[in-house]
Amino acid sequence: MAPENDFDPDVMAKPSAESKPVEAILGRNIVKRAWWVAPVLIVGFGALNGWLGAASAAIGVVIVIANFLVGGYLLSTAARVSLGLYHAAALVGFFIRLGLITLTMVVIVSLVEVDRVALGVSAVVSYLVLLSLEAIAVAKGEERELEWTN
Repeated sequence: MAPENDFDPDVMAKPSAESKPVEAILGRNIVKRAWWVAPVLIVGFGALNGWLGAASAAIGVVIVIANFLVGGYLLSTAARVSLGLYHAAALVGFFIRLGLITLTMVVIVSLVEVDRVALGVSAVVSYLVLLSLEAIAVAKGEERELEWTN
């Protein structure tokens, strides 16, 4: 059991001394994995619904990729400011980004003819698959540029 004087609340409230933007690196790694996931979804929906299905699936994957990149950079920036802002960005930012995904999809559907099923399913599937692949890679220690995974 650790002594009580090991916990210093002043240290916990200070900005991160981490020089690497870990969350942004995770976002970029997810984009790298999207090169494997996106073609499967695009070809699959293209085979089912033609060019409209393929284009809709591509739009869905791009929306998810943008979401991960924005989230990573938002969290990295917040971590440099303070731990409280990081927590707020993680919780509130998650719901805001999910809302932005929904809003973006609604706007696209209202402006352009798309296959709604392909757009929605590709967004949900790519989100879950990319998040799972990144979690597995980090758990296995495959992300060598992140010092805390070594």
